[in-house]
Amino acid sequence: MQLLRKAAVATLFSTVAWAIPAQAVEIEVAYPYSHLFDVTYERTMKEFKKAHPDIDVKFRATYESYEDGTNSILRESVAGTLPDITMQGLNRQAILVEKGIARSLEPFIAKEADFEKDGYHKAMLDLGTFDGEVYGLPFSISLPVGYYNMDLMKKAGISADQLPTTWEEVNEACGKLSAAGVKLPMLWGWNITGNWFLQALLWSQDVPIIKDGKVNFDKEAGLVALNTMKDLFRGCDMPNLDVKGMLDSVYAGQSAMFFWSTSAVGAVERNKGDWELVTNEFPGIGTPPKGLPAGGNAAMLVSASEDPERLEAAWTFLKFITSGEGAAMVARTTGYMPPNKAANEIILADFYEKSPTKATAVRQLPLLREWMAYPGDKGLAVTQLIYDAIEGIVVGDYDDMQELQEELSEEASDLLPTPFIR
Repeated sequence: MQLLRKAAVATLFSTVAWAIPAQAVEIEVAYPYSHLFDVTYERTMKEFKKAHPDIDVKFRATYESYEDGTNSILRESVAGTLPDITMQGLNRQAILVEKGIARSLEPFIAKEADFEKDGYHKAMLDLGTFDGEVYGLPFSISLPVGYYNMDLMKKAGISADQLPTTWEEVNEACGKLSAAGVKLPMLWGWNITGNWFLQALLWSQDVPIIKDGKVNFDKEAGLVALNTMKDLFRGCDMPNLDVKGMLDSVYAGQSAMFFWSTSAVGAVERNKGDWELVTNEFPGIGTPPKGLPAGGNAAMLVSASEDPERLEAAWTFLKFITSGEGAAMVARTTGYMPPNKAANEIILADFYEKSPTKATAVRQLPLLREWMAYPGDKGLAVTQLIYDAIEGIVVGDYDDMQELQEELSEEASDLLPTPFIR
């Protein structure tokens, strides 16, 4: 019995937790970000097992990030050890489609009588559609927001109706906070997955990071974005913390301002100390943002099995977690917004009125833009290249942003495939 208990802890949702019928169909699922989604899947599985006791879902070790998730699937496709379902960042779906790893969901959708009525509207399906076919069902949508420790903000004389709307105002707030004795005025999510915050600064200027298959941060908007980061990191004396270090500092009430994905609202609320949390819109460059990249992830069927029962079981689970009720669980347990229309319009009709910290991202929905992936087999290498460059700004290795821009643009261009020109 002791061994069984240990096994139950080792895998997040062991079959020990539920009575599994002898003929249960077993499927395997892998997802990212344990600290965000464990509670979501734990609660979702309780409902799923009630509805489908004949399906045994085994969860693999969680991915550390979206990049880790994509690399894991690419390796497993070669080794022949793919799970049945993988949760991938919205910007990482294309590579699995291009390599023939992800399976089209069209045959399953075709059998659904009321798919659109169940909340799967076109705008949602478009996020996972490639070459006219649906390969991923979006599970969660996020946007960047500002988190404010109002206990610390008030020390600097900043009230909830005076929160910054531009990065210049953030820098000014950092000065006031430092003068008031706050040792950690700001943390800014430069190291979030997929160069998301660099894309946020570019989309704030209505500029995509990639255009026509080429880098698009080699012009004025890119230089503005790099200088904005440098000014923030220097002006707010921001330390170089990893993601866990940032979140731990926020939970402990040490950082006055924290700019991050809305996905962490639930985690911050569950783990924070005795201080007042307020969220507000993501600041812009000179003016409020003109656009922001949509974060989040989608469920993809990557099973190598040809067993119709197993594939049907995988589809049943995939559909359950992206359905109105399944997607609503995401909103209740995280800060993500559910892409399913039924979740937002019916199940969560009054949810955001009662949850103001989670309503901020909803107000920003008109700004939603594509979270872009770098094309080609070396797309992940481009992500790492940009990550390293931004870290160099944080630690003070780079001071000349124009020189860095030129170097970064040249190296990224060398890694991207040559665009096909007719």
